[in-house]
Amino acid sequence: MSDFSEELKGPVTDDEQVETSVLSGAGMHFPWLQTCIETVAIGGKRKKAFAQTTSACLSFIEEALLKHQWQQAAEYMYSYFQTLEDSDTYKRQAAPEIIWKLGSEILFYHPKSNVETFNTFADRMKNIGIMNYLKISLQHALYLLHHGMLEDAKRNLSEAETWRHGEKTSSREILINLIQAYKGLLQYYTWSKKKRELSELDKDDYAYSAVAQDVFNHSWKTSVNISALIKIPGVWDPFVKSYVEMLEFYGDRDGAQEVLTNYAYDEKFPSNPNAHIYLYNFLKRQKAPRSKLISVLKILYQIVPSHKLMLEFHTLLRKSEKEEHHKLGLEVLFGVLDFAGCTKNITAWKYLAKYLKKTLMGNHLVWVQEEWNSRKNWWPSFHFSYFWAKSDWKEDTALACEKAFVAGLLLGKGCRYFRYILKQDHQILGKKIKRMKRSVKKYSIVNPRL
Repeated sequence: MSDFSEELKGPVTDDEQVETSVLSGAGMHFPWLQTCIETVAIGGKRKKAFAQTTSACLSFIEEALLKHQWQQAAEYMYSYFQTLEDSDTYKRQAAPEIIWKLGSEILFYHPKSNVETFNTFADRMKNIGIMNYLKISLQHALYLLHHGMLEDAKRNLSEAETWRHGEKTSSREILINLIQAYKGLLQYYTWSKKKRELSELDKDDYAYSAVAQDVFNHSWKTSVNISALIKIPGVWDPFVKSYVEMLEFYGDRDGAQEVLTNYAYDEKFPSNPNAHIYLYNFLKRQKAPRSKLISVLKILYQIVPSHKLMLEFHTLLRKSEKEEHHKLGLEVLFGVLDFAGCTKNITAWKYLAKYLKKTLMGNHLVWVQEEWNSRKNWWPSFHFSYFWAKSDWKEDTALACEKAFVAGLLLGKGCRYFRYILKQDHQILGKKIKRMKRSVKKYSIVNPRL
């Protein structure tokens, strides 16, 4: 990697460039590359050879990156630099961005890379790819953040924030807003630390007022930098969370709710489950009415029916006085257990077992049949096979009992899962299994008496 680092740090002559393209510091030799470069260097069919060389290098770099062969990718990059002199205007203009993306990827993962080398490469690419200056500056700052260099990252963003070149465009304006927002996020980090310091001080402490003023100053800077970005349609989760936290801290609950409501419901913004989660958690903290909480989670249910908040949603629906909510509560539980990642969720099975019995006792057989009809062809093998009965009983007897009860209510006492659990001898769960057997006999939806 040291050879590659030196290539980035110091100028080279044309002869040296050809040499390093073919012979690497690691001693790798590429005969095909030698021929192509010599053709380019001496003339002849220059354009064709040039295009073949750069195209071949790009393919080899991509393959090396896919295989995580960082040293080999670095070797090929030597030759690919020549695309900056391509006679094709479009390719020459596109080259800096491609080189930056490839080179930064290599330098990020190469075991012998370091911050100094990455910084040198980033600074050079900012000057070469002037049209990509803002993008490169932002990604450079994120790299510095990854290495814990907060002040360097902040300085990098400040320089980018004041950079101006050419005509003002909407895409450039968004990038500047994004850079300012990341700068705001760094200020938020400082604000959080100052806030913790403030919480540890007594109000009578001589340092309290100074720290409090410092906290306020950082919050003002942060809000200025973030507020513009979150008005632009997009997914801005970390920025929205930080901004709302500060608004709440200073008691502006109406402002916080407005930000979260717009983020969740504005049709210009892309569908984002997190937006509804943030709004729900905020309303919950503010002890909002149950109806408001239900309306927020209802949309989240339509987007992510397996989300962990769905069990909370079910509880809210169950406590509601509306019958339509009670019916939806059953649908939500079935929806959660449709997903493979939830099959071992004992809370979901407990809720379904209890709610199924309650629903059937309340003479709402139609509700259960409506949910079961679309699942009866695949749930038995998905949840209630003989294999799962043995496996569940071995791993978690409590889970197996809850599932067995649901299986019995939906498939009757002839269900293999139900029968297997019923035959097990368990001193603690014995009484529960007997009660389960009686309930299945009385309330199973395959019971002719229902």
